[in-house]
Amino acid sequence: MRAFVSRKALTGHMVLVMLLAFFGVVIGVNVTMMKLAIATLPGTEVDSAYSASIGYEKEIRAAQDQAARDWRVDAHIVRDRAGFATLQVEARDKDGQPLSGLSFRGMLERPTDKRADLAVALSEVENGVYRGNAGAIALGQWDLVIEGDMVGGERMFLSKNRVMLD
Repeated sequence: MRAFVSRKALTGHMVLVMLLAFFGVVIGVNVTMMKLAIATLPGTEVDSAYSASIGYEKEIRAAQDQAARDWRVDAHIVRDRAGFATLQVEARDKDGQPLSGLSFRGMLERPTDKRADLAVALSEVENGVYRGNAGAIALGQWDLVIEGDMVGGERMFLSKNRVMLD
């Protein structure tokens, strides 16, 4: 039996070329993966954790005030066959009376990609009922954020719920 014998001798120059080629491929793949990761990064929840922590006590007080008001706010998202969605919010006080004259805003946020977030302008269509068109919206999980403000701009209601659109 005859063993395989290479006709070319392994030289220092050849080892150097193989090492450079190997590390060139590794570095090239790493750079490509890094660029793809940065291009698809959805971003952060807040720009500054310090600024968010300063406003935390204010958010706690606002949540306590909202709980004391005991409002009943129901939201419904209806998609038609073409994929266009309508958001409807019904707001009632603790006695069941419709809440009129508020300014409600809706936001559909994609949990995995902030670039897909969609603001929904709501207008009062009848006493205590606010409605807005979200346009064509993709299937899947979304976070529905609803904010209700008084005419002066003071936030009276905030809700964030995970919804599944199909």
